[in-house]
Amino acid sequence: MCGSPHSKIMKLTIIGSWGAYPGDGGATSGYLLQADGYNVLLDCGSGILSKLPRYLNINDLHSVVISHFHPDHVADAGVLKHAVIVQKALENRREKLLFYAPKVEPWFSELTHDGSTEGRPYSEDENYRIGPFVFTFKRAIHPVPAYSMRVECSGSSLGYTGDTSWSDNLSDFFGGVDLLLAEASLFNRFKGKVPGHMTSVEAAELASNASVKRLVVPHFPQFGKSEGLKQEAEGHFPGPVDLAIEGNAWEF
Repeated sequence: MCGSPHSKIMKLTIIGSWGAYPGDGGATSGYLLQADGYNVLLDCGSGILSKLPRYLNINDLHSVVISHFHPDHVADAGVLKHAVIVQKALENRREKLLFYAPKVEPWFSELTHDGSTEGRPYSEDENYRIGPFVFTFKRAIHPVPAYSMRVECSGSSLGYTGDTSWSDNLSDFFGGVDLLLAEASLFNRFKGKVPGHMTSVEAAELASNASVKRLVVPHFPQFGKSEGLKQEAEGHFPGPVDLAIEGNAWEF
């Protein structure tokens, strides 16, 4: 179980936050969530494995939860699997690494390697205990099967949209979370022009409708200044807004 209610028991650290492909020296989606000594990575995009050792020994990673199988969210899952295989062979690691993901083939089956890694499927609206966390998933609006996720841990809560177009259903799903990690792939002037993604203003409106306490904006576009995303979002959400910059961390 997690710590006592109302204590700061979750920690979220940004490992990578570019959308589509990493900027110079960066990484795409990957977010480290920790509580009670348990370490879970939300998505594992391009460049994540090279960044992760700055924040966590790979042998201390317990699970990876994948929102969908687009490369900017899963590109490094294969090399992470190979790293675990090597570390097990060197006897530096004892436990299997667990991958939780949509059961979409052939990608899902590739997550399992006998004795080293194991793919475990999840479904919408069911609860899954992963370490001290309870995960619930909601189908996102995206060109491929993709899921948003809500994470609870004894009084603390996190929402992660993954990639999605605007959906009214997500307001109830994320209602009242302490921190919402809501993708903002687009500046507001591009609203409705890129299917499967939200603008900065839509992310802020989602956070406002869901009455969340803090909004963190990831999935930066490859043009413009990311600070502009923050400024746009701040005009539509009354709480604190942060950019998901590598190394930034929050406890809640």
